[in-house]
Amino acid sequence: MTTKFSLFDQDFELIRYPAKHQHKSLQAWDSADEYIIEQVHSQPELNNLATKPWLIINDDFGALGCVFADRQPVWVSDSKIAELSLNENLVNNQRPSVATQDCLAPLPANPAIVMIKIPRTLALLESQLLALREVATPDTVMIAGGKVKTITRSVLNLFERLLGPTSTSLAKKKSRLIFCQPQANILNQSVNNPYPSRWQCQLPTAQSVTVSNHANVFSRQSLDIGARFLLDNMQVNPHDNVVDLGCGNGVLGLNALSMSENCRVTFVDESYMAVESARQNVQDNFPDRLAKCHFVVSNCLETLLSDAPLVNKVFCNPPFHQQNAVTDHIAWQMFHDAYELLGKGGHLIVVANRHLDYYHTLKRLFGNVTTLASHNKFVIFSAAKR
Repeated sequence: MTTKFSLFDQDFELIRYPAKHQHKSLQAWDSADEYIIEQVHSQPELNNLATKPWLIINDDFGALGCVFADRQPVWVSDSKIAELSLNENLVNNQRPSVATQDCLAPLPANPAIVMIKIPRTLALLESQLLALREVATPDTVMIAGGKVKTITRSVLNLFERLLGPTSTSLAKKKSRLIFCQPQANILNQSVNNPYPSRWQCQLPTAQSVTVSNHANVFSRQSLDIGARFLLDNMQVNPHDNVVDLGCGNGVLGLNALSMSENCRVTFVDESYMAVESARQNVQDNFPDRLAKCHFVVSNCLETLLSDAPLVNKVFCNPPFHQQNAVTDHIAWQMFHDAYELLGKGGHLIVVANRHLDYYHTLKRLFGNVTTLASHNKFVIFSAAKR
């Protein structure tokens, strides 16, 4: 595991939060981070813009935040894990604290420089550029970075359409930079903001709900196959205390509310946009149940483990990637946290692609695992805590 990051005579020890679950083959920075840092260091004139805010957006695990902490940047992310990584790396490297905010909060006006990592989803990038249109000026220095494969024509078109003329650097270590010059005539144009998007969904109980989705919500435009399969096989009893883990737009929790008038549901996700989408969906579809629901932005279930009420069911459609890396360590932490959170006799119900070996993982942890349903693509496991 590589944790030592060195650049421009500076040495940092950087981890992906939580360090104890960090995969040995993954590190907390990439070549796009290095490229952005090198580019900013090559422009000493930026030092004269100290009175204007610096923005850092989509810093995966805090590498940019640590390097530029002395500049007192405003650090923006939709990821709680990224935020926790930043804060731990700042402390471990004795760096100044950094002001953080999520992607739904208003951005500070007239930024001197914006450093932005290209996110996995084009919708999130569009949403962030729409927010930047409200605060950027023709004097704002705009530097974006990402792997070469992420710098697509669609990405460049977004910058050009929403901000101004755009160019790219040469590739370096499989990464590339985007340079964008905001123009007043483009910034002053009226542009439609399509977020959050909304669509109708009929639950297995025959109740129709309106599903609101902010830009970074998984399967934002329709119900994904795994969630649909789990919806059709959910069972919720009166007075169940349910957790929708990795809730996304909260459709599993909405289904639980439609199945039982007396159940309580806690919606948990590491994405601020996901949790806000879930909250909005409960408010829109079950306004009288809002007081019985909780909405928690957390790395897996760690926020709930210290003082959560007794939980007897956790429903989970786990991710198998983090940022651009395919990994199973998030699912493993979700399963472990669920085991710790559940009361005796409680169940973790997981839907997963058939090719993922979750059965044996759950068997090792819970000891008792049954298959509730399966078809050619997905399988649903129920793991009971003895």
